[in-house]
Amino acid sequence: MNEILKLSPECIWRNFYSLTQVPRPSGHLEKVQAFLLDFAAKAGVEAFKDPAGNIVMRKPATPGMENRKGVILQAHMDMVPQKTPESTHCFETDPIQPWIDGEWVKAKGTTLGADNGLGVAAILSVMEDKTLKHGPVEALITADEETGMFGANDLPTGELNGDVLLNLDSETWGKFVIGSAGGIDVTATLDYKEVDTDPEDAAVRVTLKGLRGGHSGLEIHEGRGNANKMMVRFVREAIEECEARLASWHGGNMRNAIPFKAEVVLTLPKENVEALKELVADWKEDFEDEYKHIESGIEFFAEDTEAPKTEVPVEIQDNLVNAIYACHDGVVRMIPAYPEVVETSSNLAIIDIEDGKAALKILARSSREDMKDYVVKMLESCFNMAGMKVETAGSYGGWDPNPDSEILHLLLKEYKDLFGEEGIIQVDHAGLECSVILGKYPHLDVVSLGPSMRSPHTTTERALIKTVDPFWALLKKTLEDIGEK
Repeated sequence: MNEILKLSPECIWRNFYSLTQVPRPSGHLEKVQAFLLDFAAKAGVEAFKDPAGNIVMRKPATPGMENRKGVILQAHMDMVPQKTPESTHCFETDPIQPWIDGEWVKAKGTTLGADNGLGVAAILSVMEDKTLKHGPVEALITADEETGMFGANDLPTGELNGDVLLNLDSETWGKFVIGSAGGIDVTATLDYKEVDTDPEDAAVRVTLKGLRGGHSGLEIHEGRGNANKMMVRFVREAIEECEARLASWHGGNMRNAIPFKAEVVLTLPKENVEALKELVADWKEDFEDEYKHIESGIEFFAEDTEAPKTEVPVEIQDNLVNAIYACHDGVVRMIPAYPEVVETSSNLAIIDIEDGKAALKILARSSREDMKDYVVKMLESCFNMAGMKVETAGSYGGWDPNPDSEILHLLLKEYKDLFGEEGIIQVDHAGLECSVILGKYPHLDVVSLGPSMRSPHTTTERALIKTVDPFWALLKKTLEDIGEK
């Protein structure tokens, strides 16, 4: 803790550390909401929780700057709860343990929550600082962004007064985001009647872990291993070659994270157990060779386990395995005008099969509505052939770039003046709340920015220390120089 508090700028790191001590996994935000309201009261600024669970703060303009455009500083309060297999951390009760590793801040055994805790910390720093010069400032700290942008989607109209929105949820310093992809959750489900396991059969638990995982928007194009898609290749061959039967499957746990772990329980004739374990070893070698330039530390192993009483019927098992095998995962298309940016993708994020229920969850993203619809129909077609029910939820549109944005050009000017180099304009494949907020407040002039971090949504999430100071300097200078209404 003492080392974190010595970092510069002191205000952001102090507020970020305080935030790490408050449990705030998506879906469990009562403690962080209370923390934010208490912080505002101590800072002497107006604050309230709106019907969507968002926290709104309002700080009046510096005397003489009341005629400046109002600025809304926006970030989300929740964090992705991922932990290493050996971690005993409970995200609903335990504080995060940040530590310094060279030029990075990391967390011990868990996600760090810099996504979007550093953005929230910057907002708190603005709210408490009596020396800053600025026009009217509002804070919008949204709820449950990571699980479906629920706070932004349910944001009341007429609640915000600002003219400019600075979203503080970007993850590469020096890049100014002016557009992002839309997304939609696709869920395929099937209820089935279990059958009794052959009492003469043995059971084996097969685990794949140690993959990098990652953000399904920012890192989907890197070719990282998807544990569910890798596992299905083995399972299909185990069924064909070892007479294996599927009893259960659990892979992935976050809709917007590339799954880094999957686990299946298979039953099979006892005389085929050794052949299956040899198959596991063969696939481990294949996976290591396929991903040798992308993944390191792949673990793929089989363990004897107690035979379950029931398993998936053969015809249902085959349909499910075929659907998982056929389900598209990864990039569908790049943006033709910006071939380095992903336009459309899908992430086979979560698989849960057990106790007579199968559920597969995919997050599809696209900066084009027609391509988003195409991916949804592609997935529907795949799962319908397996007899599954397909439902969609949480759809949000893309954020159309505005290269003529006044706030963009001010940020680029301030960046050049402060640091002597040109800022980079970017369109992201990751979903940002900007598109949802613009749907309710279309007059807003919007840009997203932030300090650098890497591997959000994974246990290797880390924030680059040296980028936080210039980020804070740019934010302060921009607030001071915002033009008149």
